Amino acid sequence: MTGIGYLCPMGNKSSGWDDTIVALATPPGIGAIGVVRLSGPQAIPLVNALFPSKDLGEQASHTLHVGFIRYGDADIDEVVVSLFKNPRSYTGEDVVEISCHGSPYVQQQIINACMKQGARMAKAGEFTQRAFLNGKLDLTQAEAVADLIASNTAASQRTALHNIRGGFSQVLKLVREELIRFAALIELELDFSQEDLEFADRVKLYELIESATLSTSQLLNSFSLGNVIKNGVSVAIIGKPNAGKSTLLNTLLNENRAIVSEIAGTTRDTIEEVINMDGILFRLIDTAGIRNDSIDVIERIGMAKSREKIRASDEVIYIFDVNAETPGELEAAIALIGEANPNYLLVGNKTDLVGEEKAAEKFPGLDIVFISAKDKLHINRLTERLVAKVIQGDLLTENTIITNARHYEALTKVNSALTDVKTGLDNKISGDLLALDIRRSLHYISEITGDITNEDVLDYIFSKFCIGK
Repeated sequence: MTGIGYLCPMGNKSSGWDDTIVALATPPGIGAIGVVRLSGPQAIPLVNALFPSKDLGEQASHTLHVGFIRYGDADIDEVVVSLFKNPRSYTGEDVVEISCHGSPYVQQQIINACMKQGARMAKAGEFTQRAFLNGKLDLTQAEAVADLIASNTAASQRTALHNIRGGFSQVLKLVREELIRFAALIELELDFSQEDLEFADRVKLYELIESATLSTSQLLNSFSLGNVIKNGVSVAIIGKPNAGKSTLLNTLLNENRAIVSEIAGTTRDTIEEVINMDGILFRLIDTAGIRNDSIDVIERIGMAKSREKIRASDEVIYIFDVNAETPGELEAAIALIGEANPNYLLVGNKTDLVGEEKAAEKFPGLDIVFISAKDKLHINRLTERLVAKVIQGDLLTENTIITNARHYEALTKVNSALTDVKTGLDNKISGDLLALDIRRSLHYISEITGDITNEDVLDYIFSKFCIGK
């Protein structure tokens, strides 16, 4: 079939992948140790030529060896050499890791010596790309490696580990195997078209398509949560001047990040800070107070930026002074906020002055979180509501969550193709047309796992990795 791409050579590397690569596998800079990693057919003999302490070629896999790295007549450093012989290594090739002292000069000297012996500098993500090409990982697992490296919360770490273990791949594998079986039976029918035989049970195929559609729909629905886990949530804190926006930001951060003053209009520009709440990163944006009667040019510019942040943010906190705000003013504010961003949370501040019960009586029938930002009263209620509003579920679940836009796009096409199969079964269309739609579903599933892809896609995916991984 033309235009689909080529079948990625799992376990059979294409030309240009039979050399030996080297790179620093730890962050650059001064530290206790640094790790120089090599992978390829000459990794062991190449390091062996620099390691006079022992013949590495005679040593078993998964062993450590202490000695000096020497180039020419000069010792470079005393190191620990780790051996991982193919195929029992991360890349599926011979891998050697040299743990040296964390001097950038020493690390570069060792890399230079390896390159003089015949290694070349690895490209970004090339070690993981070789692991993929050698069948050690599928593409979803390889991408999860990058997600794990970039994870900065418990939720993002947990999701990445789930996918590295093959959680996402397993869901797709089950769907793919059943579709392949039915596609084979339907195509067998085409060979006996004159006998009008049916090898594929249409009832079971219909049940499979419904089950597969449900699985892909659940994965697609998880993407909004996955995006939150991976990228965090932007939250604009808005309200009238002196409502307590900056005080709330400082209370949430537990530090004096924003200037707090009794003078209205103190905050002239937006202030952004990041906080981790229950495994989710929230980018809190303290905005300039919004009012219509300001004659200060700078303050009006700040208010214009605030309105932009309301529209661009994932969530909005509207904080108001329960003592100064009237029910009519609050209703008007709700209407204006709802037009710009429907995802908002009402927060009644300064309840320490009037009491929560009286504040609730003043604003009946509205879903409001009552707090005192100054006295840190009921702040836990606010954070719990904010987290619950964003995740809409349990982050501890072991269900697969989609965090990758490429996967989401391909799953959308899988779902569309499965819907076409289901429609075809409803309309009793011919087997050859059913087979086309099933093959289309299989194609997009294979794009996700990397069974079918092209070099441009691979280069793009792995270019986003760090060098050394």
